[in-house]
Amino acid sequence: MKTRKKYDEEFKKSTVNMLLNSDLKATELANDLGIRSDLISRWKREYEDSGSGKIEKKLDPKDQEIIQLKKELNNVRMERDILKKSYEMRSISLPSFQKYLKNLYLLFYEQ
Repeated sequence: MKTRKKYDEEFKKSTVNMLLNSDLKATELANDLGIRSDLISRWKREYEDSGSGKIEKKLDPKDQEIIQLKKELNNVRMERDILKKSYEMRSISLPSFQKYLKNLYLLFYEQ
């Protein structure tokens, strides 16, 4: 049986702030953070209902960069998975495929 994860108020508040100040949907943000989307929706509703938790409408540049980098990472992972599938479907020589993946990695991570 899994134990329930408990998130502190600061994490909940920053998650709701990211949701409100980005173009992401709750499901996309949940995937980026590795949590369930219904949690984010519930936290948003709780903060809106309670007047105590004032939510800032402005993200600091670090949070914006984190969101952007997580989106980019998800895109790279999807591209990698597509390439892996295409490799399985085609008969590409392994060394050339590995070289292509290495160049792709360097392109995205060594900027």
